Parts: sequence; structure tokens; C-alpha cells
Amino acid sequence: MARRAWGVASVAGDRVLVTGGHGFVGSHLAAGLLATGSAVRVLDRPGPRQTDLGGPRASGLDLLGVRGEVEVVEADLLDAAGVAAAVAGCGSVFHLAAQTIVGVARRSPHETVDVNVRGSWNVFLACRDADVGKVVFASSDKAYGTAPELPYREDFPLRAEHPYDSSKAAADVMARGLAREWGLPIAVSRFANVYGGGDLNFTRLVPETAIAVADRRAPRIRSDGAPRRDFLHVDDAVTAYLAIAAALDGDGAAGEAFNAGGDRPHSVREVVDLTAAVGGGKVEPEYGPGLPAGEILDQYLDSTKLRAQTGWAPAVDLRTGLSRTVEWYREHEEARP
Repeated sequence: MARRAWGVASVAGDRVLVTGGHGFVGSHLAAGLLATGSAVRVLDRPGPRQTDLGGPRASGLDLLGVRGEVEVVEADLLDAAGVAAAVAGCGSVFHLAAQTIVGVARRSPHETVDVNVRGSWNVFLACRDADVGKVVFASSDKAYGTAPELPYREDFPLRAEHPYDSSKAAADVMARGLAREWGLPIAVSRFANVYGGGDLNFTRLVPETAIAVADRRAPRIRSDGAPRRDFLHVDDAVTAYLAIAAALDGDGAAGEAFNAGGDRPHSVREVVDLTAAVGGGKVEPEYGPGLPAGEILDQYLDSTKLRAQTGWAPAVDLRTGLSRTVEWYREHEEARP
């Protein structure tokens, strides 16, 4: 799928590091960067990869067919020397690697804080020491926590309450602080729920529902269907990352955070029903008893700042994106649990 070229001139011909590049968004970003003519290096931890359900996980680079086009470096984020070696020689760094599963964060908060906070410190320190030209750090809309009003805006205080949310908020504050303390050219992304083909975290709403629709079975939904979320197709997430990187070429982006989303919330029930409709079959979802532990009822973003500063806007509406997602899982049986 062709992507619009926001930020292409900003990274074209550059050597770019993507941490977490085997993952869902990281692999799509790596593919997008390759399309700009960038030389892409991927950092990911060594050892076997597992899904959130415990089985083996394919690399997103393999699923997208781009593994042979990138340089793969294996190092744990907690290995400062390994991280520094991966950063060396790169003009730009997109730091996406993290422990991203809310349930895992509740079960293993120490590991989550280590990876998401101390691991990010290692990346930022390596970028400073290597004099990297631009750094984009993937924070999360969950860093906002329970805000006094919606949609979230970048000037809202971060009021995270749960382990995953708090780890992302801590790294978010650290990144922006180091931009001021060190003069590090870093910007922070706070994206809505990113979805699309290749997401192998099957406890998430969209992959579970899309695969269930493709298989004509009942999707198992963790909530009662009431929570409302903002959704961003992975192609639009890639162009948003490129737009943020391009903004770092000018004044006023370093040390700043940028939201990217669809600017409109959709309930879980709405997403399930729409996925079934575009997937060509009615399903009877198995809803949970209420709001899962560690989750916030309603979350959505105001993307005005990124739109105004860069001209970025999402190109994939939810109906189209969900249709593409169901078809992707139909065509990739190897990616199903």
C-alpha cells in the first residue's frame, strides 16, 4: 500500500535505526523508511519471540517481506553497550521498542519499568553520545491517564495511574526533559490505538475481532463493549512518524509531544460490529464483565498540533482500515494464533 510522503526529504538517504523493528508498528515503519530510500537498521532483543498468548511470534519484517532489506542488530535495551553500538552511525533514531501489553505490565511491573524507562534512558544516552540528528520517541495516549476532559491535548498533564501507563509517562517526561538539558533533538509521539495487518498481540481488540470474523467464530472481547477509543491505521502511523521527524528539521519541535489519531472515539461494540460488517459475516461476540483492570474507560486525541505544524492528516478511515485488516488476516494464516 503506497504511503504519502510526509517527511521523506527529512530521512531519505539517511541511515535510520528503528528499535523494536520486528514488532507490528516498527516493521511497518521500517518498510516505510525503506520506501524513502533510507538505509534501515533494526534493533530488537535476542532470543525467541513470543505472542501475548505464549506461542511463537513471527517477525513483522518477515510478514512484510523486508527482512532481507534491513540490517538487523540484536541487543537488549538494558544492555547499554549493545544499544550504543546499534545507534552508532545512524543519523536518525525512532525508538519504538517497549513492553507494550497492559496485562503483562500489571503482572510484571518491574520488568515493564526496566524496559520502558531504563531501556529508553540507554537509547537517549546513546543518541546524545553519537550526536544523532533527530530522535522520535514513541510514548502513548495512555500516558495521559484519566484527564479532566476529552479529547487529550498535548498541554494536558500526564496523570497515568497504572503500571504500563506510568512507565510510558515517565519515559515521555524524561525524553522532553533531556531535549532541554542536553539539547537532544528529540520529539515525542502520543498515538491512538494503532491497528492493521500484522498485529500479533491477539488480546488486542482489532486483531482478535478481525481474525474471528475471518474465521467466522465469536470474537472474545475483554470488556463489556462500552469503552471508547481512538484508532489510527498503521499506514497513517508511519506517515505521522515521518512527519514528526521532518518537524525536527525546523525550530519548535525538539522537546515537544505530538498526538496522532482520528480525532473521534469509537466504542468497542461499534468496532466489533463494523469489523463484522466489512468482513462479510455476522458474529456473536463474547463480551467480558466490564472494564478490564488497568484500562481507562474513554480515550481519544486532538491531533490539531501535528496537523497544523506538518500538514499531516490520516488517510485511512476506520471502515476502510478494518476491511483491509480482515483481508490481511485471511491472506496470512501463518500470522494467526
